[in-house]
Amino acid sequence: MTETTTVAYLGPAGTFTEAALIRFQDQGAFGPGEVTQLPVNSPREALDAVRAGRADFACVAIENSVDGAVTSTFDALVEAGGVQIYHELEIEIAFSIMLRPGTELSDVRTFATHPVAHQQVRQWLAENIPDARFVPASSNAAAAEAVAEGRADAAAAPDRAAVLFGLDVVAKDVADVAGARTRFVVVGPRGVPTPRTGTDQTTVVFTLPNEPGTLVAALTEFSLRGVDMSRIESRPTRKVFGTYHFYVDLVGHIDDVPLAEALRALWLRAEDITYLGSWPTPGRDGEATVADQARLERATDWVRAAREGRA
Repeated sequence: MTETTTVAYLGPAGTFTEAALIRFQDQGAFGPGEVTQLPVNSPREALDAVRAGRADFACVAIENSVDGAVTSTFDALVEAGGVQIYHELEIEIAFSIMLRPGTELSDVRTFATHPVAHQQVRQWLAENIPDARFVPASSNAAAAEAVAEGRADAAAAPDRAAVLFGLDVVAKDVADVAGARTRFVVVGPRGVPTPRTGTDQTTVVFTLPNEPGTLVAALTEFSLRGVDMSRIESRPTRKVFGTYHFYVDLVGHIDDVPLAEALRALWLRAEDITYLGSWPTPGRDGEATVADQARLERATDWVRAAREGRA
């Protein structure tokens, strides 16, 4: 019997998230067997489907090079807990502008796309359809669907959406920032992290006592151990005004001794801490990390020998 893996994603078919899902599938990120797609209306719904057992994994956008972190995804990862990141990839983002057959740009009165996409095509809109009213959609493909159904006149979406919904493409490769990229991740139930590769990322989210110097002291735990922090961002806890979750991306894997020691020290300082996973990050140079790991293992052997009277 063929095993089937269900993956939730921001739908309908034709979104960039679906494109990322297909690429993850080609890379074997979901394991062997067939993959069944479960389109939903938001990243939060995708993660909730994993928590509820309706999906084995979720594919969600987590960051883009134009607007930074996708805060709705980060909030959803932490607020209900129980999930973890296992893989990531990046996709270059450029949009096609699409209309119903038989219409022209001069006919456009309403323009639909996802709010994040809207920020990435504002210049093109100002130059070509400046009077069109923006209609936010739950996804780019949902915007294309709205055009097909007559609820909007034009949409910005991936090329595939035009094919799926029978629309005409009037402009391709539209992006105010050339080379813009979005990072997508595979999220599953909490479990053993993806094996260490030497080119990994670890992400944790923590809160600290609301006292002077606590953030500096917490971050010092990383710098003292030579752990590189590639990103830090704060988000309100939504519980007490003036309290924050700190989201930190670290270069390395939880199996790396310095990083593990830093997380242990952070646990002692934090009010609460959530581990979101360690996973491979394509394109990162891991030679220095491998060398440091080998040196630390020799240091550990030396300490063990000293304890045993062999040093």
